[in-house]
Parts: sequence; C-alpha cells; structure tokens
Amino acid sequence: MHFREARECVIANLQAARLLPETEEVALKAAAGRVLAEEVRADRDYPPAARSIRDGFAVRAADLPGRLRLIGEVRAGAAFPGEVGASQAVEIMTGASVPRGADAVVMIEHVQRDGESIRAGAAEPGQFINPQGTEARKGAPVLVAGVRLGFAEIALLATVGKTRLRVYRKPHVAILVTGDEIVEAWEQPLEHQIRNSNAHSLAVQVLRAGGLPEVLPVAGDSPAATRASIGRGLGHDLLLLSGGVSAGKYDVVEPVLAELGAEFFFDRVLIQPGQPLVFGRLGKLFFFGLPGNPVSTMVTFELFARAAQELLEGQSQVALPMGLARLTTELRHKPGLTRFLPARLSSESAELTPVPWQGSSDVPALARANAWLVAEAGRESWQAGELVRVLLK
Repeated sequence: MHFREARECVIANLQAARLLPETEEVALKAAAGRVLAEEVRADRDYPPAARSIRDGFAVRAADLPGRLRLIGEVRAGAAFPGEVGASQAVEIMTGASVPRGADAVVMIEHVQRDGESIRAGAAEPGQFINPQGTEARKGAPVLVAGVRLGFAEIALLATVGKTRLRVYRKPHVAILVTGDEIVEAWEQPLEHQIRNSNAHSLAVQVLRAGGLPEVLPVAGDSPAATRASIGRGLGHDLLLLSGGVSAGKYDVVEPVLAELGAEFFFDRVLIQPGQPLVFGRLGKLFFFGLPGNPVSTMVTFELFARAAQELLEGQSQVALPMGLARLTTELRHKPGLTRFLPARLSSESAELTPVPWQGSSDVPALARANAWLVAEAGRESWQAGELVRVLLK
C-alpha cells in the first residue's frame, strides 16, 4: 500500500469507529495541549465597543480637511464622557473606545497641533477604527469541540472568561517492544544485544502527541511470551508494538495477533524506512506493529500512529506538519518508495540539507537532524536549489 493510501486508511478506520473518550473538567491553566470537548461562545461583543487601532485623534470625517478644536483625551481603559461635535476632536490612544459622535481616527503623525487645536487632511469614515463586534458577536461560537488548545486558543478562552472547561480524557497507550536481543537501557549489552531505545522514544512521542504512555516489559521472540505481553495491553486505548513484524522465522507478532482474532487493514507500506508496518484492530483496540529498527519506529509513529492517537483524543482533524524547502545539494533515489530521510532545515533560509546516515538503525544521524526530507515515490532526482517536501521532526 502506498504512503498516502495507508495514512488515509488509518484515519478512515479511526473516524468510522467513533471511539470518543470520556470528558473531564479542567482549569484554564491546565488546559494547554488538551482537546476541547465542548463548544465555547463569546460572552459579549468583541470588541465590546468601537476601538481605535492607532494613537491619534477621534474626529468626524465630514469635518476634514480642516482645523478642529481639541475637547479632551481618552486612553485605553477609560471612557470619554462627552460627544464629539462639529469641528471638534478628542485625542485618543491605541485600544481606547471611540467617543460618541466620532467616526474616524487620524494618526498623530498626520496631524499638525497648535495648542488646543489641530489641522488634518481628509479622513474616511471608519478609518483606523475596529468596530464593535467585528471580531465576535455575543453568543457566537468562537471554539468548537475537537480543537487542540494551543497558546492562541488559551488566550481566546481567557478573553471570553472561560476559566473552567471540558476536555477529552488523554488516551492510555501501551508500548510493547519485542525481541530476544533487547536489554534495558541501564544494562550492559553483549555484542549480540541492543539497548531498548524504542520504548523511550515512543514514550516521548506519545507524550508529545498528548497521550499517556505505559511501557510494558520486553517480550521475547516466542508466541507464548508475545501473547502474554499483548494481553497486558488489551485494556488500553491504543497498542504500539515494536519489532517482530517482518517475514523472518522469529517474527511472531502478526501470527499471534491473527490467533487472537485481530483484523488487519495493512501489513506493508511502500515507504523507507518503515516498510514492514502492521495496522489493525483487536476488538475495540487499534494496534500498530511498528518495525524494530529505531529510526523506522520513530518515522512510522509520526506518519501513522500519531494520527490514530490524536483521533482517539477527540481531535476532529489531523494533519502532517509538511511543507516545502529548497535543497542545498543534488538528490537521487530509486523510485517506488516514499523515503523519509534525515535532514537539517535552516530556520533562516528555509534550506534543507540531507544528513548522511547508514540506514534505519542510525539513531545518531537522526539526532543530528531536525526534519525529514520527503523523497516522493514517483520521482528519481532533484537538483540543488529545487523545492522538495519536508516533514518537521
């Protein structure tokens, strides 16, 4: 299955399942990063009154050009008690409410002041005024359920006085690493052994995506051990397995899942790294069989499992943070697979430089990268200076 087909398969199956989590109430200060579970409406008009967006003078546009008499000033946080009449003006600060009678603001830089009078050129009605209710009308929806709350959304909640709100419960994600060669990170491995980095990287990725990871004990490469370990993950909202999903003699994850009655949606995706990738469902539990090589594990989580987890958190829409960058060097690859290659993206110039790497076990190379270069399956080469897709890390 091609990359985009596989990702659409994941999203479609999660959306069809409608497995919305329970909700809970949290304080505004604890809501960052959570997914909103209710509609939020404006408690009043925003702005609640017409406001000046410049420092200057509140005037009647019909009186200009000409000389106007100053009758006072108004600053943000105060209200002018009177009304602007014919040939009058009020000095006004940015953010202040526009006095009654005025219908325009003239910038201070465009005015000649002489004591208690000013001279200004022509003005258009409404210039430099943010009218009442143009940002939001009282009672209008300003946020809908399914939105993940970032800094802008938190600011909006504070603006409308929403200090307690309902959010979806964070999903519990079981992480199961398999393989006889795996030892814990604090152990000294023998030459034929490797430390368990996948459990740690996946836990960080799950946390970063808003979930609650639980790392299960490593399962050996036997059907009995794998079956018992999978059983420990059945009470979770999502199960991530790492390793044991290729076609080798001791790759037992897929056969064990099949014995347990799993439904498989795909077991191979035309990408590199991460081609042997399993996605399916065991009862109500969705699962991913991620490849065992560390870089493959990390890439496939970001491309597929993250979308599933975000939908299980109640998020209504999911998207990959993918854009375009200009290559600094020539690139060639064999068509047929969509490749995700470690790269460095320059924040100043938006230029992308591939990071030399030795394949899907090369964690040091990925640690030097801050993005993945996306080499499309249907194209063979790119020249330096051409635009190429990039996935943020």
